[in-house]
Amino acid sequence: MASTPGLFTEWPWKRLGNFKYVLLAPLLVHTVYSTMKKKEKGEDLDLFEISIIPMQILRVIHTQFWITLSRIQTGKSTNNRIVSKSLEFEQVDRERNWDDQIVLTTFVLYIINMMIPVVEKMPWYDTRGILLTIFIHSGPVEFLYYWFHRALHHHFLYSRYHSHHHASIVTEPITAVIHPFAEEVVYFILFAIPLLTIALTKTGSIIAFGGYILYIDFMNYLGHCNFEMVPNWMFQAFPPLKYLMYTPSYHSLHHTQFRTNYCLFMPFYDHIYGTVDKSTDDLYKQHSLKSVVKKECKEITQVVHLTHPTSLLSIYQLRIGFASLASKPYRSMLPYAWMMWPLNGLSLMLTWFCGSAFAVEKISMEKLEMQTWVIPRYGFQYAMSWEWRTINEMVERAIRDAEENGIRVLSLGLLNQDDRLNKNGELYVKKNPNLKVKISDGSCLAVAAVLNSIPEGTKQVIMRGKLSKVAFIVARTLLSLRSIQIITVHQKDYEKLKLQLPANMIENDKLLILSNAQLPSTKVWLVGEGVSAEEQSRAVKGTIFIPFSQFPPREYRRGDCVYRLTPSMAVPKSLENIHCCENWLPRRVMSAWRVAGIVHALEGWNVDEVGDMVVDHDKAWKAALSHGFLPIIS
Repeated sequence: MASTPGLFTEWPWKRLGNFKYVLLAPLLVHTVYSTMKKKEKGEDLDLFEISIIPMQILRVIHTQFWITLSRIQTGKSTNNRIVSKSLEFEQVDRERNWDDQIVLTTFVLYIINMMIPVVEKMPWYDTRGILLTIFIHSGPVEFLYYWFHRALHHHFLYSRYHSHHHASIVTEPITAVIHPFAEEVVYFILFAIPLLTIALTKTGSIIAFGGYILYIDFMNYLGHCNFEMVPNWMFQAFPPLKYLMYTPSYHSLHHTQFRTNYCLFMPFYDHIYGTVDKSTDDLYKQHSLKSVVKKECKEITQVVHLTHPTSLLSIYQLRIGFASLASKPYRSMLPYAWMMWPLNGLSLMLTWFCGSAFAVEKISMEKLEMQTWVIPRYGFQYAMSWEWRTINEMVERAIRDAEENGIRVLSLGLLNQDDRLNKNGELYVKKNPNLKVKISDGSCLAVAAVLNSIPEGTKQVIMRGKLSKVAFIVARTLLSLRSIQIITVHQKDYEKLKLQLPANMIENDKLLILSNAQLPSTKVWLVGEGVSAEEQSRAVKGTIFIPFSQFPPREYRRGDCVYRLTPSMAVPKSLENIHCCENWLPRRVMSAWRVAGIVHALEGWNVDEVGDMVVDHDKAWKAALSHGFLPIIS
């Protein structure tokens, strides 16, 4: 919202949220009905009306391409970003309505179709209309936009309208179309000048209309993508291009300096009226492609978190996907599941052909540069024994890449550290004993997070679900240091725990109990994966379920019981460029396994934490707190 919102700043359908697309249903029905009627009568079809909806779908795909491209670039490196400041959740929320202008375009095109009968007869292609569109855009549109844009920077209009757009100093492609409704209407009037002209002069065509709209989108997204992608050879081959086409670095100066570089897409008028920023050429040279390549070689990422998608829907949780969905926990995507199945199937097919991890995120903290790498395999694929060899090879290749790139710490997230797969990372360390990069499975901090989630005064807990390295360490700590009784209900789990504990702790103190009968009214359950609805039904009302696994339990008793988050911590403000949620966790909350890798690097621990090699959990917890990470009380 603008600093002092003026009239008509809100979009008419704002309160509808994502249901705004229902407003387009009557238009689609009208197109289908009128097309069928004309076919029955043998009349010529209205090609323009038929093309409106497909054209807008193409624009949505085009927009998503730019979002993904921009985030892939910044996920690989921060050096190729023009403005390297942090991008946060507030900006993502402010820009989530980028598709409002696509909805408005749909209405405008239908109105043009109804008001100007000649549009119905437009052909697919007409060279005259294309040339006329280019001429009118270069002259009247660019000229009028330049002066309107300068007027928007006057205090009165800026505070009421244009400040909403400029709230995003670190621009993303979709920043280009984030404006108050009244301001966007003026832009639509300007951009309609060429289209109405070619329609009224009977030189219009489907290609001219669609091409001009896509051109506006392309140039808008190019100018706001925040990385320089226009090669210098283009300007060397055709020097006048400097006045006919802006670059991302050119427009970024407008967002940082505010009162320079006002042009729409053509810097011609900035040069005429003397509003070109003096640092324009230097900034372009600094961030041109050749300079970026040189700078990327110098950049050193110090920490890598190696993770993977969980379910098919979790692909949208990645930063390179849908920005608004990735900014919310996994649960928020479930209502959209039925609409996503075509993309889900496509992403699943692509995993079979992708053979190595790839970077999806770049964050920083206290001069520590960090990346998130993703293994292209879903959670259910980790359960397939015939996939283990391939997954292990990809993880090992990622470790080798980290070694070659001077990474200090690589943390294994989710199933990349599964005991069946690599014995919590121990396999890689034994196979490569001379590794300089330190491998962390994060168990120390996960244990500490579980222990600190247990309410004070607890004398007895029930342990259910699949046991893990974290569960065994938690059990040893509870029995030896806190004298808290642990109850298990499965003989197999009881035997596993006995193998992990000293004999005197079990036989003398009787703190580990196998109970096949009615469970006591213990209200603290420590749970791993696979706790069924039937098992949870045996819990008394008000039970607190505390996960020790990386995956949360199904919440069958959500109405009368409390479910804590999987081991995790809230991140400090000094950790920057966080604008997507980690799976099911809330905003600015990281899994303990991931935090452990960051703390490992910040503390400079020169040891691996894999297999039976562990870092003292109390030491890890205090270190995390000292760096600003905070406990989660949910």
